[in-house]
Amino acid sequence: MPELPEVETTVRALRRPLLGQTIIDVWNDWPSAIVTPTLDELRLRITGCAIQAINRRAKYLVFSLSDGENLIIHLKMSGHLAVVEANVPRHKHVHTVFRLANGRELRFQDMRKFGRVYLVHDPEEILGKLGPEPLEADFTPEILAQRLDGRTRALKPLLLDQTIIAGIGNIYADEALFYAGLAPTRPANTLDDADYVRLHAAIQKVLHMGIAREGASIDLYVKPDGEKGDMQNAVAVFRRTGEPCYHCGAPIRRIKLGGRSTHYCPTCQKE
Repeated sequence: MPELPEVETTVRALRRPLLGQTIIDVWNDWPSAIVTPTLDELRLRITGCAIQAINRRAKYLVFSLSDGENLIIHLKMSGHLAVVEANVPRHKHVHTVFRLANGRELRFQDMRKFGRVYLVHDPEEILGKLGPEPLEADFTPEILAQRLDGRTRALKPLLLDQTIIAGIGNIYADEALFYAGLAPTRPANTLDDADYVRLHAAIQKVLHMGIAREGASIDLYVKPDGEKGDMQNAVAVFRRTGEPCYHCGAPIRRIKLGGRSTHYCPTCQKE
């Protein structure tokens, strides 16, 4: 699933071809992708609107439109956005298309059909329950401690909870816990101030790495231009089961935690 760095990479890549462009029509052949409103109402409300800004909130892309509406897209497991000329044949997994006045199209390709589209006046209607952005200046070790303090659940599932911290998924949770030297199974209520400082620094470290390398093309993710990101070549533990830890040489282990595959070094990340 695209996580914060992959979505941020997508946002940055879409700004140049889309900012200032006017949407003239919407095509869709998978109605479940459009959560709100209906396709007909979406087409009515969005036609003639210019895209004024494109930003990210957690794993959501937010397109601010000229009439005050906000088009919000969640890529989910396999979603991919690209801007192409209208005469380019559509891939069979393209299920939503926003036609532009300049003869190009914003195409939402989604093999697994889990991606979702929303059109709302107030973004908080969709985004209001999300936790803080982990790369913002006001996200401090103290804020992290407030979000996790007193919770008895293991750290890894808590980092994946979007209502606690926004944007972190399976890849970057594993990587952050490795760099923080914290076992993924460790209960959050056992952390001290020094642990929170290390975890905060590690979260920001791996997310910045992911953005700098334009995402991790481990499964289906590619950038809007179709090229792969590079973060998969810099992971310390994720999907390196049985391979030696770069720090201590111990074999990386894989367990199931909260229903998700979890990778860690049993030496560097002791309980």
